[in-house]
Amino acid sequence: MRRIDVIGIGLGVFIAGGGLYLLFLQAGFDRLSAGIWSQVIFVGGLLGWVITYLTRVLGKNMTYNQQLKDYEDAVLQKRLDQMTPAELAALQAEIEQERQIKEAEPKQPK
Repeated sequence: MRRIDVIGIGLGVFIAGGGLYLLFLQAGFDRLSAGIWSQVIFVGGLLGWVITYLTRVLGKNMTYNQQLKDYEDAVLQKRLDQMTPAELAALQAEIEQERQIKEAEPKQPK
């Protein structure tokens, strides 16, 4: 996000808060109640945004994590594309051997 975007969002929130305050005044609230209720709405919105942000962070559903995963997948795919058929067969045999070893191991209770 660019600085101008952040400035625009901040200005938009500031204007929306003033508009909400004026809307409450027009609805018949006194100045104190209009200020309190406009703040309640914005604090509720902020808490909602923080909850969605934490959900994305804990779920590793952030842009950086997705870009990193895409990059790792692309690097692995490029390496696979560059392998010769003999190297691919050796890799598949090694994977199959490791899978058989894991299946043969007794399960350890946690």
